[in-house]
Amino acid sequence: MQVTAYTPEWEEGWNKLVRESKNGTFLIDRNYMDYHQDRFQDCSLIFSEGNKILGVLPANWDEVNKTIYSHQGLTYGGLILHTDVKAVQVIQMLDESIEFYKNNYNATRMIYKPTPYIYHRYPAQEDLYGIFCHNGKLLTRGLSSTIPLMHPLKIKELRKRGIRKAILNSLHISKSNEIEPFWNILNYVLTTYHNTRPVHSVFELNLLMSKFPNEIQLFVVKNKEEEVVAGSLLYLMPQVIHVQYIAASDKGKESGALDLLFHYLIHEKFKDTASYLDFGVSTENGGLILNKGLEFQKEGFGGRGVCYDSYELIL
Repeated sequence: MQVTAYTPEWEEGWNKLVRESKNGTFLIDRNYMDYHQDRFQDCSLIFSEGNKILGVLPANWDEVNKTIYSHQGLTYGGLILHTDVKAVQVIQMLDESIEFYKNNYNATRMIYKPTPYIYHRYPAQEDLYGIFCHNGKLLTRGLSSTIPLMHPLKIKELRKRGIRKAILNSLHISKSNEIEPFWNILNYVLTTYHNTRPVHSVFELNLLMSKFPNEIQLFVVKNKEEEVVAGSLLYLMPQVIHVQYIAASDKGKESGALDLLFHYLIHEKFKDTASYLDFGVSTENGGLILNKGLEFQKEGFGGRGVCYDSYELIL
């Protein structure tokens, strides 16, 4: 097996492997990964035999802490594998990765964020076994809320009341390509109530939506004055509809806008298009703190727990 450091000449082959892999999503596509390449020192690897790419490892290097991350700029990473790859080869990929980073970077540890199983098109947890064999230790555990779209739970009465209120207030849902009105609501909510800001700027989201128009879609809720009062930016993947951002203005909260929106998304729009709708994590501080209010809202729509883990390997 050959191990090669990623360079732009490999972009086409990398992206082809991700599309055909058993556990890759468009977040691992270089057209997505590279939008923030100025923030991270890329040290991704490609594993091949002959002319065939068997797997890739999205990764970045932290010189200060002598640490390899897979990947700090992504929700998840880890080995992305061709369907033909078997357990022994995955273990070899991890072995080769560790030797490469020790020899070429003098790295002392690796933080490994595997792609959660709900995103897998075919079982792909051989890497977790390999991490175990290398004495990898669980470092963080985020708790996400996920709905099986084929068998969603019945909606709670509190959410039903919100839907009725939204209908009485003449709210309506539409798909939109105008990110700024929604981003302004999102930014207000995050800065006012959570002391943070959106990870992506308006410019970055417009850029990513132009590169992935089928995969990144915005749905907004408007009132009868055609004012955006709530919305959600979705990442559409073969197995999962992932809720990247969700926000409502004060008017939207008072009028049940998000209840109306997610009832539509779960029970109508995406009912038969994917296996899961994933709300993302409701935890902070590496998973040690659960945002109970946020989790309560997601569980009200029928979301139940899926873990987003990361592991530490001492090299």
